[in-house]
Amino acid sequence: MLYLGGLNATGLVSLRSANSVRVTTDRLEAALRAKAVTVFARIDHADGAASVGMSLRPTELLIFGDPRAGTPLMQADQTIGIDLPLKALVWEDASGATWISYNDPVWLAQRHALGDDTSRTVDAMASALKTLADTAAGG
Repeated sequence: MLYLGGLNATGLVSLRSANSVRVTTDRLEAALRAKAVTVFARIDHADGAASVGMSLRPTELLIFGDPRAGTPLMQADQTIGIDLPLKALVWEDASGATWISYNDPVWLAQRHALGDDTSRTVDAMASALKTLADTAAGG
């Protein structure tokens, strides 16, 4: 597993997976459900491209969240609702490597200027998301 530069100026974290896009997405979805995190949608962008006669390397998006974590952040500043629920993109690059990419919750909190009173929640979300991504990406 390799973090592509870790957190960058755009807040995007990318982690290389040892598995295919399908297996990585399946593993991430299972890990989320095991933690009682609601998975709202699983979107297969490659299927969408194929439906209009276009090709796209395997690319799947999971949209997920837990109101116990998200609600306090929206109570602090409702604009963070544009970035919640959280999302993870699992995609294959041109060389055939699989990646998991997601917005770092710490960056999201900075983007919306959340105060120190939300830092414990934000840090817990960031830690949980990293653990979930590591689990999905593992061999």
